[in-house]
Amino acid sequence: MRKRMLWIMAPLAAAAFLASCGGGHGQLPVVDNDPDSCTVRSSGGAPIVVGSGVSGDPAAPENASGYRLGLTAKYSSKYMVVANTPLATKAGCDVLKAGGSAVDAAVAMQAVLGLVEPQSSTIAGSAFMMYYDAKARKVTAYDGREAAPAAATGYYLSRQDQGDPGSSAPVPSARRSGRSIGVPGVMRMLDMAHKEHGMLAWSGLFDYGIKLSTDGFQIPGRLGAAIASNAGNLALDANAMATYFHADGSPRTTGETMTNLPYAKTLKTLATQGADALYTGDLAKAIVAKAAQSVGDDGAKTPITPSLMTLADLAGYKAKKRDPVCASYRSAYYVCTMAPPSSGGIAIAQSLGILGQFNLAQYGLANPANEGGVPSVMGVHLVSEAERLAYADRDKYVADTDFVPLPAQGLSSLLSPDYLRQRASLISPDRSMGTAAAGDFGPVPQGVDKTVEHGTTHFSVVDAYGNVVSMTTTVESSMGSFHMVEGFLLTNQLTDFSASPVDGSGQPVANRVAPGKRPRSTMAPTLVFKGSAPGDFVMATGSPGGGAIIQYVMKTVVGALDWGLDAQQATSLVNFGATNSPTTGVDGSNTTLDLAALVDGLKAKGHTVSTSAQSSGVATIMRVTKNGRTLLEGGADPRREGIVLGDGSL
Repeated sequence: MRKRMLWIMAPLAAAAFLASCGGGHGQLPVVDNDPDSCTVRSSGGAPIVVGSGVSGDPAAPENASGYRLGLTAKYSSKYMVVANTPLATKAGCDVLKAGGSAVDAAVAMQAVLGLVEPQSSTIAGSAFMMYYDAKARKVTAYDGREAAPAAATGYYLSRQDQGDPGSSAPVPSARRSGRSIGVPGVMRMLDMAHKEHGMLAWSGLFDYGIKLSTDGFQIPGRLGAAIASNAGNLALDANAMATYFHADGSPRTTGETMTNLPYAKTLKTLATQGADALYTGDLAKAIVAKAAQSVGDDGAKTPITPSLMTLADLAGYKAKKRDPVCASYRSAYYVCTMAPPSSGGIAIAQSLGILGQFNLAQYGLANPANEGGVPSVMGVHLVSEAERLAYADRDKYVADTDFVPLPAQGLSSLLSPDYLRQRASLISPDRSMGTAAAGDFGPVPQGVDKTVEHGTTHFSVVDAYGNVVSMTTTVESSMGSFHMVEGFLLTNQLTDFSASPVDGSGQPVANRVAPGKRPRSTMAPTLVFKGSAPGDFVMATGSPGGGAIIQYVMKTVVGALDWGLDAQQATSLVNFGATNSPTTGVDGSNTTLDLAALVDGLKAKGHTVSTSAQSSGVATIMRVTKNGRTLLEGGADPRREGIVLGDGSL
């Protein structure tokens, strides 16, 4: 029986209710009655409630860009949440405090993210979740990736008439058209995970999102900047204009208090009717109608190529459980991350397997106490070269494996120790390879696809029962497709497919559009354990960042496991790495660090170096021993607005 209760009811009463109806899958909720839990400390040591608006409240808006200096690792003993926006972190922490599971927290956080971070996430978007069940000592990969509608063909993104080779491209662009909108997956995924691992009732997990959208919240800096920068495209949608702009057409700005009453109504519907409400009934009809819009709501009635999504597409969508991509690292750790249709997991496992052939520990960091320090030339060189090799395989071979199989014997071939040793032998210590060739798996008639991917958000959760969630959730580009309905945005996720089904030589690309297919992603929620199997939890991490997600996760994992950084140092550490191109990125967002010697050293090895600021959003939780105690240690990315919360004031 599906439980129905409000998680905001008195914690002990909630526990008693769950016990009386057999809730929690046979386990009673662990309720935390400490009034200081899920708060932060002021400079004077007093607890501050996130979102209260008092001095020192981390939810007070900051500038959208910039780097927050001085963040230090936070510690708790029972549970912890890290997300890229404070109000979502609070939503998850309050659920854990009330005895909820990591999955319960994920549901509540997704509801809030769609309101306060709509430039990165939406309830009509997609997500991947890595879940560790502490009791079963098992890792499951949940796939809530969007899918192409049944009417889509390989030319869905490049021709208005898919059957006419001379047909023009969708207007006003593939992204702004309905063709970019996929069948959403995140709520089906969360529903599946909650039925299996939820402790509290689904109906109560939306309460904080409803409260914020009804009573109002202060516009964070990144949302304020996104509204301003996307004003022209949002102007084609009357719902977006009513939500994010004033009556005179001026954009709402950072620090303003805004409400979103249609979103509150939508969350109430999801709370009472379940996830099915998004896939059948009035909400589904509204989504299909909005995606099918053929002219803009602006005065010029700008033409918009409509989506071909139907109610049957929505009703037929299914979230999936995948076998995670897991691999040993240096015989000391077991790393589990996301399977296809994400390419991120395979690329991370390959990169780590290649790096296992080198002693990275000897190429450490200068002054790690200062924001993670400055990495060495050789350390950056080796990691970047390993990533080039992994991206080469990713670009050619990895897509939705329900449609296009991996080469040779599949994952076992791509992660074969012999194969990765051979790939590692291609790395010169003195010279960058620039661009790598994909591995040779025999006659695989497949082209190379370097479709650019964009941004998302990420959060990591450890609950009081030892269960762990690492979840990356996305709207694709900032503000998605700019289509808005019932208070939430629709994504442009289908632009993660190749716009053409073939490459320049006429070979079919693995990541081509097909009916019901899920576009390739780079999202890589990641879990690390000690030993050779899940069990002794070490780390949960992940990041937004489109095609650079692999690099952000890699530098965090290597920083912690090879260079001994704590959760905050590894998260703050300079982002670095490369796709399969001659350019190596060295993040310049922290302008207080002197990176000149690093840049010069890389150039001497033949790297083309970009020092542009990189907008990662790493969220990391580690289990550590400190002063004889086993604690959770958290780090939030200083390049975004996130915080760490847990039991006790942090």
